[in-house]
Amino acid sequence: MKKKNFAFIDGQNLNLAIKSLGWKLDFKKFRIYLRDKYKVEKAYYFIGFIEGNSVLYSSLQQCGYILIFKPTLFNKDGKVKGNCDAELVLQAMIEYKNYDQAIIVTGDGDFTCLVNYLKGRNKLRTVLVP
Repeated sequence: MKKKNFAFIDGQNLNLAIKSLGWKLDFKKFRIYLRDKYKVEKAYYFIGFIEGNSVLYSSLQQCGYILIFKPTLFNKDGKVKGNCDAELVLQAMIEYKNYDQAIIVTGDGDFTCLVNYLKGRNKLRTVLVP
């Protein structure tokens, strides 16, 4: 029987981690990797919405990601803030009955409760930490 797996990707965490290593992620190859290695049918990518990034958003969608946007705010230092943690957890639970196992892509410890919940119900395939 074919497994139906979904990925839930913390876009900001992934992006910042890859950048901190001095690398640039090939999103198309990463989507293929998720499909081939983990049998991911749907890959939800959680990202803060910023005006003017439509080329990035279109590119991600063309690679096969389903984008879930969070409105962004600017903090007092003028830096963009768009934390998508709640959206990722909510989407994982909305889709809970629709996937066999989840792949969570984040290095953020805020998802420990979700990871433990899914693991306890044999619904967690893996956590990929960038």
